[in-house]
Amino acid sequence: MNIVLWVLQVLGALVYGMSGVMKVFMFDKVSADVQSFGALPRQVWTTLGILELVCAVGLIVPAALHWKPSLTVVAATILAIESLVFIWVHVQYREIPPIIMSGVLGLLMAFIAYGRIVLKPIY
Repeated sequence: MNIVLWVLQVLGALVYGMSGVMKVFMFDKVSADVQSFGALPRQVWTTLGILELVCAVGLIVPAALHWKPSLTVVAATILAIESLVFIWVHVQYREIPPIIMSGVLGLLMAFIAYGRIVLKPIY
C-alpha cells in the first residue's frame, strides 16, 4: 500500500504542479481556450494556482523527509476540497470532461489523505 500511495502522491504532485504553473504563469493563453476560466476573477485563479503549487510540494517533501508528514495529509485534503470548487465551476459551464477529471483527482487526493492517516501513515 505504501508504494501505491507514493505513486499516487508523485502523480498528483505532477498533475497539480502543471495545473498550478498554467494558472499562475500561462493564464492568458489557457483562459482563451477554456470558457470556464471566466467564472472567477484572474486573482482567484492565480491564488488557486499558487495553492496547487504549494500543495504539490506538500504531497512529496514532508513525507519524503519524514518532517511533519501530517502536512502531506493536509495538502491532499486541500486539493480534494479544491476539486469540489472546480467541479462547481465546470458544472456552471456544462463542461463534462473537466467535471470528470476534477472528480477523479479529488477522489485520488481524498484516498491519499485517508491512506496516510489510516492505511499506511508515515511517522
